[in-house]
Amino acid sequence: MRAFRYLVPDSVDAAVDALRSARPGTKILAGGTTLYDLMKLGIEAPPAVVDVHRLPGFDAVGTGPDELSFGAGARMADVADHPVIRADYPALSESLWRAASQQLRNMATVGGNLLQRTRCAYFRGGPEFPCNKRNPGSGCAAIGGHDRAHALLGGSESCIATYPGDWAIALLAFDAVVDVAGPGGERQVPLADLHVEPGDDPTREHTLAADELIVRIRVPASAAGRGSTYHKIRDRESYAFALASAAVAVTLDGGGVGECRIALGGVATRPWRAAEAEAFLSGRALTPENARRAGEIAFDGARPGTYNGFRVELGIRTVADAVRIAGERASR
Repeated sequence: MRAFRYLVPDSVDAAVDALRSARPGTKILAGGTTLYDLMKLGIEAPPAVVDVHRLPGFDAVGTGPDELSFGAGARMADVADHPVIRADYPALSESLWRAASQQLRNMATVGGNLLQRTRCAYFRGGPEFPCNKRNPGSGCAAIGGHDRAHALLGGSESCIATYPGDWAIALLAFDAVVDVAGPGGERQVPLADLHVEPGDDPTREHTLAADELIVRIRVPASAAGRGSTYHKIRDRESYAFALASAAVAVTLDGGGVGECRIALGGVATRPWRAAEAEAFLSGRALTPENARRAGEIAFDGARPGTYNGFRVELGIRTVADAVRIAGERASR
């Protein structure tokens, strides 16, 4: 057991102050479903944790006419089962239902889920495996190793670990914005700008400073919400990371696609927006051929390694199937 300080602030300002004055490496604790795991493995050893899950109003959920609002401390289970989210934004609900077991959804928070570590089996495997994310400069065992579950998009010579989350993929498709509190007050970060590719520094996974805290997630209201789905393909049905996933939302206009949103999960080092595939589908008939072509465009830049090449075709089919499901929902 490694000793660490346990801090319990009673307000967002107090939490920011605690982070600002804490030693480097201090972590925020919300549901703890990832942090506890990595601490038990010895991968994370924070000198202190700042427990934010009891902050007043941190778990609030709002469903107004102009936007959805999710407090960062809202539980995944509560958001997934919210009647408005299930009816009007099924992709958001499905991304949470399919992310983890009921026990984890009852504990994990929607804000913490966004910041779970991008990781792979080599990262978790211990010091015998070189990992630039765990030990900068040591190398990447996945490159040239067993890369079946690793990234096809957004990788670098330093890291090809896949972003593991589902919730962020669906949020990205709906142009979500994250409200962040820090020493200078609140600022807004488009979800598209929250996560970063590994580049030469895989230890940097997002754009938040060490003394900043996500306080809420906002999603602009969208007519495409009802015509949406989160389609996830995995090795087992019971709560595994995605081999490929797609969040798709569409509206139909005169038999063709009007608004179109496509985001990819399970295949990239960060949540991945397929803007060129969206542009292709917009204005076209929703045929199987066009859905397939959208998937091909989404994976045009894929860089398969030794064992993960099969996931290019899998990803293309995942997008095509998600487009079909979203189209069927939009037509009801």
